[in-house]
Amino acid sequence: MRLPVNPPFAAALDFLLANREDYAAACQGFNWPRPTHFNWALDHFDAIARGNQHPALWLVSAEQEQKLTFAELARRSNQTANFLREQGIRRGDRVLVMLPNHIALWEIMLGCMKLGAVTIPCATLLADDDLADRIERGGVRHIVTMADNAQRFAAYPQIHTRIAVDGQSRGWTSFADSHQASEDFVPDGMTTADDPLLLYFTSGTTSKPKLVVHSHASYPIGHLSTLYWLGLKAGDIHYNISSPGWAKHAWSCFFAPLTVGATVYSYQYERFDARTVLDEMVRCRVTSLCAPPTVWRMLVQEDLASYPVALRELVGAGEPLNPEIIERVRHAWGLNIRDGYGQTETTAQIGNSPGQPLRSGSMGRPLPGYRIVLLDANDQEADEGEIALALDPAPASLTSGYEGDPERTSDALGGRYYRTGDVAVRDEAGYFTYIGRSDDVFKSSGYRISPFELESVLIEHQAVAEAAVIPSPDPVRSCVPKAFIILRHGHTPSPELAGNIIAFARQQLAPYKRVRRIEFSDLPKTISGKIRRVELRAQEQARTPGSRGDLEFWEEDFSDDSA
Repeated sequence: MRLPVNPPFAAALDFLLANREDYAAACQGFNWPRPTHFNWALDHFDAIARGNQHPALWLVSAEQEQKLTFAELARRSNQTANFLREQGIRRGDRVLVMLPNHIALWEIMLGCMKLGAVTIPCATLLADDDLADRIERGGVRHIVTMADNAQRFAAYPQIHTRIAVDGQSRGWTSFADSHQASEDFVPDGMTTADDPLLLYFTSGTTSKPKLVVHSHASYPIGHLSTLYWLGLKAGDIHYNISSPGWAKHAWSCFFAPLTVGATVYSYQYERFDARTVLDEMVRCRVTSLCAPPTVWRMLVQEDLASYPVALRELVGAGEPLNPEIIERVRHAWGLNIRDGYGQTETTAQIGNSPGQPLRSGSMGRPLPGYRIVLLDANDQEADEGEIALALDPAPASLTSGYEGDPERTSDALGGRYYRTGDVAVRDEAGYFTYIGRSDDVFKSSGYRISPFELESVLIEHQAVAEAAVIPSPDPVRSCVPKAFIILRHGHTPSPELAGNIIAFARQQLAPYKRVRRIEFSDLPKTISGKIRRVELRAQEQARTPGSRGDLEFWEEDFSDDSA
C-alpha cells in the first residue's frame, strides 16, 4: 500500500480507528485535519488502492453480480477523468449525475473529483419540475445519466455535454468510450481544500429544497465522524440502503467505507422485498448494515431470528428510530441498532458509537470533532432546545454555504452557532434524545407536544406500520394531537381498530399527550422517504371546522370521558 499523500488526514483516520470503542479518548484527542490543498480521490483513495485487490464495490441484482477491486476502481476512475476531460469538462464545471447504483456512478464521482469538477448527484425518481430546478439553480452544463433517461433532458439547450450510460442515445456520447481512455491521469494543478466538490439538494420536508455546497474538505474529511459512528473496519462488507442523489448515499456508500478500505455492497431491486434482502445479506456475509427507519419497519415484520446473518454493526439514519424497532432487532439478533443524527449540511454529528452503552430512545452523544449545544428560545444554552454547532471554529465538516443564496448562508454561518432546526433534550450523561423539527413541534392546551414521541408509541401497536402526528384545530384546546396512520399487512381500517389504537396510546401517554384523533391515510413523503408533515398540517388547516376525513375517528367516538 502506498503512503498517503496527505499525512494529517491519514493520522486522523488512524487515531479514530485506534480509539474505535474508547469514546472519551476519541473525543478528547481528535482534531480535524485542515489542509490547504486536498483531493481525497488523488491523495487518499489512489494511495490505498494501489495493489489493493480487495473488492471496493460489490453490486448485486436479480440479473447480474459485479465486483470491482480498489485497484480496478482507481484505474477506471483515471480513465473516466481523462474521458470527461476529452468531452470538455473542466475544473469547476457543474456535472449533474442521475444514475442508480451502477458501477459508473462511483467511476464518475471519482473521475469528477480528480478533475476538480463539481458533481450534482440527483435521484432517478425526480419529477420533471424538480429536475428543471436542479439544472437551473445548479448552473449545470454537463449531464451523465442512463440512456433511457436521455429524452428527459431534450429541453435544455444550455447543456454542453451529454453522456449516456449503459446504452446508446442519439446526440449523446456513450460512457462505454471511457474504456478507451488512458489509465494514467495527470491533474491540471493542485486542488484547494475549500474548492467546491459537491452540490446536494436537501430533502425539503418543510420548505423548498436548499442547494448545499460541500468542499473538497467538508465531506471527504468531514466523514471521519461518520466512519467513527458506523464502526467500519478494513475488509468489512458494508450495505447502506440508500438511493443515489441524496447526501446519505455519499456518507455510507462512498466516503466512509472507501476511506477505511471496506467494500461498498448494494443489492438492487425494483421493489423492496424484505425476505429477498435478508437472504442476500446472509448469502454475501454482509458485516455492516445502515438503513432508514422505513426499511427497518419492513424488516422487523419478518422472522429475523431465522436469518443467520454475519452482521456486526447495525445503524439507523435519516430519521430517528423508534425504541420498539430497536428492541425487536435486539431480541432477534442480539445486536443493537445504533441510531445517529446529521444533516445534508454536515456529516454525522451525534451518534451511538461502537462499544458504548445505549440509552433507550437516545440518538447518542456528540461525535469526535463536534461541539454541540442546545439553545432555548432566548438563544441561551439549555438541556432542551435547538441543536446547534459551535462555530469557534466551525467543524471541518460544515457546508460552506447555500448556492445562490448569500443571505441564507450568512444567517446560517455568520454567527456563533449553526442552528440545525431540530429540537432535542440532553440528559445528565450527555445523551441526546430527538424531539422533532422545530417546525413540527406544537402546543396543545399549553403543553409542548413532540410528534416523534407520540409516533414512537403508536407504532408499538401491532397493527400500526407508520404514523405521523400533527396538530388538529380544536375549539377548546386550540389544537389536539392527530395521527395519520398506515396499517401493517393484514389489517383493515375500521372504527373498532381506531378505538383500539386510541385506547392503546392512552395507556402509554400522559393525559396532555393523548392522541385524540386518528385518520387512516397514506403519508406524503419526499423522494428520499421522509414524511412531509408540512403537507398534512396544511391539509388539516384547510378543512372546514369540525369536518373529518372518510376514515377519521375521534376519541369522543369511543368514550364519554374525553377530558
